[in-house]
Amino acid sequence: MTTRYKVTLAYDGTNFAGFQRQPHQRTVESVYSKAVNKMAKDPADPIIIYGAGRTDAGVHALGQVIHFDLPYEISAEGMRRGLNSLLPMDTLVQTVEIVPADFHARYDTVGKRYWYRAYSDEFVEPFKRHFTGHFKFQADIDRIQQALPDLVGKHDFTSFVASGSQAHDHVREIYAAKAWALPADKEIQFEFCGSGFLYNQVRIMVAVLMEIGQGRRAVDCIPQLLAAQDRNQARGTAPASGLYMKKVYYDAKDLQADLIKD
Repeated sequence: MTTRYKVTLAYDGTNFAGFQRQPHQRTVESVYSKAVNKMAKDPADPIIIYGAGRTDAGVHALGQVIHFDLPYEISAEGMRRGLNSLLPMDTLVQTVEIVPADFHARYDTVGKRYWYRAYSDEFVEPFKRHFTGHFKFQADIDRIQQALPDLVGKHDFTSFVASGSQAHDHVREIYAAKAWALPADKEIQFEFCGSGFLYNQVRIMVAVLMEIGQGRRAVDCIPQLLAAQDRNQARGTAPASGLYMKKVYYDAKDLQADLIKD
Protein backbone atom coordinates (compact mmCIF):
# COMPACT_ATOMS: atom_id res chain seq x y z
CA MET A 1 0.00 0.00 0.00
CA THR A 2 1.35 3.39 -0.96
CA THR A 3 1.28 6.63 1.03
CA ARG A 4 0.67 9.94 -0.73
CA TYR A 5 2.46 13.06 0.50
CA LYS A 6 1.59 16.69 -0.15
CA VAL A 7 4.64 18.91 0.27
CA THR A 8 4.69 22.71 0.36
CA LEU A 9 8.07 24.11 -0.52
CA ALA A 10 9.95 27.34 -1.07
CA TYR A 11 12.92 28.00 -3.28
CA ASP A 12 15.23 30.70 -4.57
CA GLY A 13 14.91 30.22 -8.32
CA THR A 14 18.15 32.01 -9.22
CA ASN A 15 20.20 28.87 -9.85
CA PHE A 16 17.38 26.65 -11.12
CA ALA A 17 16.55 26.23 -14.80
CA GLY A 18 12.88 26.32 -13.81
CA PHE A 19 10.67 23.73 -12.14
CA GLN A 20 10.27 21.10 -14.85
CA ARG A 21 12.91 18.43 -15.37
CA GLN A 22 15.19 19.10 -18.36
CA PRO A 23 18.16 17.11 -19.67
CA HIS A 24 21.48 18.21 -18.16
CA GLN A 25 19.84 21.07 -16.24
CA ARG A 26 19.44 21.73 -12.52
CA THR A 27 15.69 22.05 -11.96
CA VAL A 28 13.44 22.01 -8.90
CA GLU A 29 11.83 18.78 -10.06
CA SER A 30 15.16 17.00 -10.52
CA VAL A 31 16.50 18.13 -7.14
CA TYR A 32 13.36 17.03 -5.29
CA SER A 33 13.14 13.78 -7.23
CA LYS A 34 16.66 12.92 -6.16
CA ALA A 35 15.89 13.68 -2.49
CA VAL A 36 12.57 11.81 -2.48
CA ASN A 37 14.11 8.74 -4.09
CA LYS A 38 16.92 8.77 -1.56
CA MET A 39 14.31 8.89 1.21
CA ALA A 40 12.63 5.90 -0.46
CA LYS A 41 16.00 4.09 -0.50
CA ASP A 42 16.30 4.28 -4.30
CA PRO A 43 13.51 1.88 -5.27
CA ALA A 44 13.57 -0.16 -8.50
CA ASP A 45 10.72 1.99 -9.84
CA PRO A 46 11.72 5.63 -9.30
CA ILE A 47 9.33 7.85 -7.34
CA ILE A 48 7.77 10.52 -9.57
CA ILE A 49 6.84 13.94 -8.22
CA TYR A 50 4.01 16.11 -9.52
CA GLY A 51 3.95 19.90 -9.12
CA ALA A 52 1.09 22.37 -8.82
CA GLY A 53 2.59 24.41 -11.65
CA ARG A 54 5.78 25.13 -13.53
CA THR A 55 7.96 28.11 -12.76
CA ASP A 56 10.50 29.44 -15.24
CA ALA A 57 14.22 29.84 -14.73
CA GLY A 58 14.87 32.54 -12.14
CA VAL A 59 11.33 32.53 -10.74
CA HIS A 60 10.99 31.95 -7.00
CA ALA A 61 8.41 30.18 -4.85
CA LEU A 62 7.12 30.74 -1.35
CA GLY A 63 4.36 28.13 -1.58
CA GLN A 64 4.89 25.69 -4.45
CA VAL A 65 3.17 22.32 -3.87
CA ILE A 66 4.18 18.86 -5.02
CA HIS A 67 2.86 15.38 -4.34
CA PHE A 68 4.35 11.90 -4.61
CA ASP A 69 3.69 8.33 -3.45
CA LEU A 70 5.91 6.17 -1.29
CA PRO A 71 5.54 2.38 -1.11
CA TYR A 72 5.48 2.62 2.69
CA GLU A 73 4.73 5.26 5.32
CA ILE A 74 7.07 7.74 6.98
CA SER A 75 5.50 10.27 9.35
CA ALA A 76 4.84 13.72 7.89
CA GLU A 77 7.31 15.30 10.31
CA GLY A 78 9.88 12.61 9.55
CA MET A 79 9.48 13.30 5.84
CA ARG A 80 9.88 17.06 6.37
CA ARG A 81 13.03 16.66 8.41
CA GLY A 82 14.45 13.98 6.14
CA LEU A 83 13.96 15.93 2.93
CA ASN A 84 15.36 19.13 4.41
CA SER A 85 18.48 17.27 5.50
CA LEU A 86 19.03 16.16 1.89
CA LEU A 87 18.11 19.31 0.00
CA PRO A 88 20.44 22.19 -0.98
CA MET A 89 20.19 25.49 0.85
CA ASP A 90 18.30 27.31 -1.92
CA THR A 91 15.16 25.29 -1.27
CA LEU A 92 13.19 24.31 1.82
CA VAL A 93 10.31 21.98 2.66
CA GLN A 94 7.90 24.06 4.73
CA THR A 95 5.14 21.56 5.46
CA VAL A 96 4.32 17.92 4.71
CA GLU A 97 0.89 16.29 4.90
CA ILE A 98 -0.23 12.73 4.33
CA VAL A 99 -3.22 13.07 2.00
CA PRO A 100 -5.82 10.79 0.37
CA ALA A 101 -4.63 8.69 -2.55
CA ASP A 102 -6.72 10.71 -5.03
CA PHE A 103 -5.18 14.09 -4.16
CA HIS A 104 -3.36 15.72 -7.08
CA ALA A 105 -1.10 18.77 -6.66
CA ARG A 106 -1.98 20.14 -10.08
CA TYR A 107 -5.54 19.09 -10.85
CA ASP A 108 -7.07 19.77 -7.43
CA THR A 109 -6.16 23.45 -7.32
CA VAL A 110 -8.93 26.04 -6.95
CA GLY A 111 -6.65 29.06 -7.30
CA LYS A 112 -3.12 30.43 -7.27
CA ARG A 113 -1.53 33.60 -5.97
CA TYR A 114 1.56 35.30 -7.38
CA TRP A 115 3.64 38.19 -6.00
CA TYR A 116 5.87 40.46 -8.06
CA ARG A 117 8.52 42.94 -6.90
CA ALA A 118 9.35 45.68 -9.42
CA TYR A 119 12.44 47.75 -8.59
CA SER A 120 12.97 51.10 -10.30
CA ASP A 121 16.32 52.88 -10.42
CA GLU A 122 19.01 53.67 -12.98
CA PHE A 123 21.16 50.77 -11.80
CA VAL A 124 20.39 47.62 -9.80
CA GLU A 125 21.41 47.22 -6.17
CA PRO A 126 23.50 44.03 -5.85
CA PHE A 127 21.27 42.59 -3.13
CA LYS A 128 18.14 43.09 -5.24
CA ARG A 129 19.38 41.77 -8.56
CA HIS A 130 18.17 38.17 -8.04
CA PHE A 131 14.95 38.98 -6.16
CA THR A 132 13.34 41.92 -7.98
CA GLY A 133 12.60 42.79 -11.57
CA HIS A 134 14.58 45.87 -12.63
CA PHE A 135 12.84 48.78 -14.41
CA LYS A 136 15.01 51.76 -15.22
CA PHE A 137 12.21 54.34 -15.04
CA GLN A 138 9.95 55.23 -12.12
CA ALA A 139 6.24 54.42 -12.34
CA ASP A 140 3.21 56.24 -10.92
CA ILE A 141 1.38 53.94 -8.51
CA ASP A 142 -1.88 55.90 -8.93
CA ARG A 143 -1.99 55.19 -12.66
CA ILE A 144 -1.27 51.50 -12.05
CA GLN A 145 -3.99 51.22 -9.41
CA GLN A 146 -6.50 52.85 -11.77
CA ALA A 147 -5.71 50.29 -14.48
CA LEU A 148 -5.70 47.14 -12.31
CA PRO A 149 -9.49 46.57 -12.12
CA ASP A 150 -9.58 46.04 -15.89
CA LEU A 151 -7.65 42.79 -15.42
CA VAL A 152 -10.05 41.41 -12.81
CA GLY A 153 -12.71 38.99 -14.00
CA LYS A 154 -12.89 36.26 -16.63
CA HIS A 155 -11.12 37.19 -19.86
CA ASP A 156 -9.38 35.71 -22.86
CA PHE A 157 -5.75 36.50 -22.04
CA THR A 158 -4.30 35.65 -25.47
CA SER A 159 -2.54 39.04 -25.54
CA PHE A 160 -0.86 38.17 -22.24
CA VAL A 161 0.49 34.68 -22.98
CA ALA A 162 3.98 34.04 -24.33
CA SER A 163 4.70 31.95 -27.39
CA GLY A 164 5.52 28.40 -26.37
CA SER A 165 2.41 28.04 -24.24
CA GLN A 166 0.85 24.58 -24.50
CA ALA A 167 -2.58 25.80 -23.37
CA HIS A 168 -5.31 25.61 -25.98
CA ASP A 169 -7.75 27.73 -23.97
CA HIS A 170 -6.56 31.19 -22.92
CA VAL A 171 -9.60 32.08 -20.82
CA ARG A 172 -8.69 32.59 -17.18
CA GLU A 173 -10.32 34.39 -14.26
CA ILE A 174 -8.46 36.84 -12.05
CA TYR A 175 -10.16 37.13 -8.67
CA ALA A 176 -8.05 39.95 -7.23
CA ALA A 177 -5.24 42.22 -8.40
CA LYS A 178 -3.51 44.82 -6.28
CA ALA A 179 -0.40 47.00 -6.29
CA TRP A 180 1.30 49.15 -3.69
CA ALA A 181 4.40 51.32 -3.55
CA LEU A 182 7.34 51.05 -1.16
CA PRO A 183 9.12 54.34 -1.90
CA ALA A 184 11.97 53.77 0.55
CA ASP A 185 12.79 50.52 -1.25
CA LYS A 186 12.17 51.99 -4.72
CA GLU A 187 9.73 49.16 -5.34
CA ILE A 188 6.20 48.69 -6.60
CA GLN A 189 4.81 45.33 -5.60
CA PHE A 190 1.94 43.41 -7.14
CA GLU A 191 -0.25 40.47 -6.19
CA PHE A 192 -2.54 38.53 -8.50
CA CYS A 193 -4.92 35.80 -7.39
CA GLY A 194 -6.77 33.78 -9.99
CA SER A 195 -8.11 30.46 -11.17
CA GLY A 196 -4.81 29.80 -12.91
CA PHE A 197 -2.26 31.62 -15.02
CA LEU A 198 -0.88 31.11 -18.52
CA TYR A 199 2.76 30.91 -19.55
CA ASN A 200 4.42 34.24 -18.57
CA GLN A 201 0.98 35.82 -18.00
CA VAL A 202 1.86 37.54 -14.71
CA ARG A 203 5.16 38.87 -16.06
CA ILE A 204 3.45 40.27 -19.18
CA MET A 205 0.70 41.89 -17.08
CA VAL A 206 3.34 43.52 -14.86
CA ALA A 207 5.24 44.80 -17.90
CA VAL A 208 2.06 46.42 -19.25
CA LEU A 209 1.16 47.91 -15.87
CA MET A 210 4.64 49.36 -15.43
CA GLU A 211 4.39 50.97 -18.87
CA ILE A 212 1.05 52.45 -17.80
CA GLY A 213 2.71 53.75 -14.64
CA GLN A 214 5.53 55.27 -16.69
CA GLY A 215 3.04 57.05 -18.95
CA ARG A 216 4.01 54.98 -21.99
CA ARG A 217 0.49 53.56 -22.24
CA ALA A 218 -2.95 54.98 -21.51
CA VAL A 219 -4.54 54.07 -18.18
CA ASP A 220 -7.52 52.57 -20.01
CA CYS A 221 -5.53 50.47 -22.52
CA ILE A 222 -6.11 47.04 -20.97
CA PRO A 223 -9.63 46.39 -22.37
CA GLN A 224 -8.28 47.11 -25.86
CA LEU A 225 -5.33 44.75 -25.30
CA LEU A 226 -7.67 41.99 -24.11
CA ALA A 227 -9.96 42.50 -27.10
CA ALA A 228 -7.07 42.45 -29.58
CA GLN A 229 -6.03 38.89 -28.60
CA ASP A 230 -2.60 39.70 -30.00
CA ARG A 231 0.55 39.03 -28.00
CA ASN A 232 2.47 41.65 -30.02
CA GLN A 233 0.20 44.38 -28.67
CA ALA A 234 1.31 43.74 -25.07
CA ARG A 235 4.99 43.82 -26.05
CA GLY A 236 7.23 43.34 -23.00
CA THR A 237 7.76 40.68 -20.34
CA ALA A 238 8.89 41.63 -16.83
CA PRO A 239 12.09 39.93 -15.60
CA ALA A 240 11.72 36.50 -14.03
CA SER A 241 13.72 37.51 -10.95
CA GLY A 242 10.86 39.57 -9.51
CA LEU A 243 8.23 36.81 -9.61
CA TYR A 244 7.22 34.56 -6.71
CA MET A 245 4.66 31.76 -6.65
CA LYS A 246 3.17 32.75 -3.31
CA LYS A 247 0.36 30.29 -2.61
CA VAL A 248 -1.60 27.43 -4.16
CA TYR A 249 -5.19 26.95 -3.01
CA TYR A 250 -6.97 23.60 -2.63
CA ASP A 251 -9.79 24.72 -0.34
CA ALA A 252 -12.39 27.19 -1.65
CA LYS A 253 -12.99 28.51 1.88
CA ASP A 254 -9.29 29.29 2.29
CA LEU A 255 -9.32 31.08 -1.06
CA GLN A 256 -12.41 33.12 -0.17
CA ALA A 257 -10.95 34.10 3.21
CA ASP A 258 -7.85 35.51 1.48
CA LEU A 259 -9.96 37.29 -1.13
CA ILE A 260 -11.89 39.04 1.65
CA LYS A 261 -8.52 40.32 2.96
CA ASP A 262 -7.70 41.62 -0.53
